[in-house]
Amino acid sequence: MAKVLIVNDSRLYRFSVRRLMKEWGHEMIVAKNGQQAIVVAREQLPELILMDIIMPGMSGFEAKRILASDELTSHIPVIFVSTQDEETDKAWRLRQGAHAYVTKPIEPEALQAAIANAMAT
Repeated sequence: MAKVLIVNDSRLYRFSVRRLMKEWGHEMIVAKNGQQAIVVAREQLPELILMDIIMPGMSGFEAKRILASDELTSHIPVIFVSTQDEETDKAWRLRQGAHAYVTKPIEPEALQAAIANAMAT
């Protein structure tokens, strides 16, 4: 399957998503914040990034913009994962260049569909 970078400052979230990714046959790597995500993405070149938005230090939006401007990582699809689910929040996430967004708490079917869509493009 795919190598997936999970970016989130919550240990519990990382654990639960890693469990799903393992169940679905994906290889996982993790980062605890936006700065670490940039370093890990450049070193590991994942096929997909699941990125939280609100993190200490650097938001997911900032990290996405940096990854998108880097020749090494600009091709990697990003799915934003957030507790924010207002329509304006959703529109803003997509304007940032995300392939999809999934709201927390995560519904496994929604996440699996978003991953399949992002990997197909």
